[in-house]
Amino acid sequence: MRDVAFLAFLAAIFAMGFRKPFVFVLTYVYIDIVSPQRLTYLLLNSIPISMVAAGLTVLGWLALDDKRDVRVVPRQGVLLLLLLYCAYTTHNADFPIEAQDKWEWVWKALAFAIFLPLTLRTKLRIEALLLFMVLSASSIIITGGVKTALGGGGYGQLSLMADINAGLYEGSTISTVAIAIIPLILWFSRYGTIFPPDWRVRTFCYALCFACLLIPVGTSTRTGLLCIALLAILMLRDAKRRMLYIGLMGAAGVMAIPFLPSAFTQRMETIQSYQQDESASTRIAVWKWTIDYASENPLGGGFEAYRQNRIRYNMVTTEGSENNAKLDTRVAIDAGRAYHSAYFEMLGEQGYPGLLMWLIIHLGGLFRMEVLRRRYRASEGEWAWVAPLATALQHGHMIYLLGAAFIGIAFQPFIYLLIGAQIGLDSYCGRRRAEMAWRPIRRKHRHGHTEPATA
Repeated sequence: MRDVAFLAFLAAIFAMGFRKPFVFVLTYVYIDIVSPQRLTYLLLNSIPISMVAAGLTVLGWLALDDKRDVRVVPRQGVLLLLLLYCAYTTHNADFPIEAQDKWEWVWKALAFAIFLPLTLRTKLRIEALLLFMVLSASSIIITGGVKTALGGGGYGQLSLMADINAGLYEGSTISTVAIAIIPLILWFSRYGTIFPPDWRVRTFCYALCFACLLIPVGTSTRTGLLCIALLAILMLRDAKRRMLYIGLMGAAGVMAIPFLPSAFTQRMETIQSYQQDESASTRIAVWKWTIDYASENPLGGGFEAYRQNRIRYNMVTTEGSENNAKLDTRVAIDAGRAYHSAYFEMLGEQGYPGLLMWLIIHLGGLFRMEVLRRRYRASEGEWAWVAPLATALQHGHMIYLLGAAFIGIAFQPFIYLLIGAQIGLDSYCGRRRAEMAWRPIRRKHRHGHTEPATA
């Protein structure tokens, strides 16, 4: 029955795309985030729906979209360079077969991020893209939030819509994305036009924010807790009564502690004692190995290069009571451990050139959103929505970059959709600004009145 529901929904939005080709873009975004082909048993998993949506998206844009005001920005060029460099490292990878498997989805994420801004010609399209991103992710988040509220969850135990540990269905990844989209949800609660922000829309937005905050609790991920802390700090930037805000946030945190499951609180305590946690200890050991590997292979080892690592790390265990504790240290050996950090993932797989390009893409996005934030923060009326949206995109991006320090999500497609939205917003504002600044040159008649100058 679920297969039929997914098939009917996709058939409906594909049909709408033949009337409004931009809907194909939204269809691809939904498929890329939710992965409905992984959630069905027979019907969709045998059809390359992602490839079909991508093909129709490009064909629709080539055949029917207005291209007179298309703008290509430097970040799209850097994305293209990164795409070509990844192709080079894949060709020369240490593990060519495994690298090819990852390349098959990485190049699609990068290519679509380059193409996406070309389609974002209007405010409505930008808003529709972000709305589909938020609602697609929320289909996973609401499921996890409800199960957490009902007492489910635990590290590696929270079941979302599918029993898979990839994409947004992985605990730390969905925790990062859930917190990263909260600024966008709050923007929709004030400035959305597709669903005007009446009391019903605001109620849904606030409830969705609460579900997002529940995801790190349900997954018991330390990364999610750090992302929540960063979100709280970032929200201080626009708070009018900062001391009141700090007091309310502190009170909310204290009041929430008794309601948190023991599995969550116990795992959060390991932040201070990382040597007693195997996951944290292996991460540090892998990061040290990656630095050594990059010093010998500055161009990287291609995708999945971590498979050759062999690490030694110290595990500290505590024996006895709290007042008479005895620490026991033992040396553990492991091999083929993943990077557990997007930064080290880039360094190990793409070397220093790839890491540099990756950082330029992300830091460039933060910079450009800050430019828009400052340029439009005093705007009213038609432009009142720009600065808050630039701020929301910037804050979401910063939360991703924090979460990426502890998860190997350097090529997570969701963030490249966010980058595409940033470029689209930047290009749209630049185009409109240029249109408004242009005035015909006028010359004065000898009788005193003016007339347009002829070319």
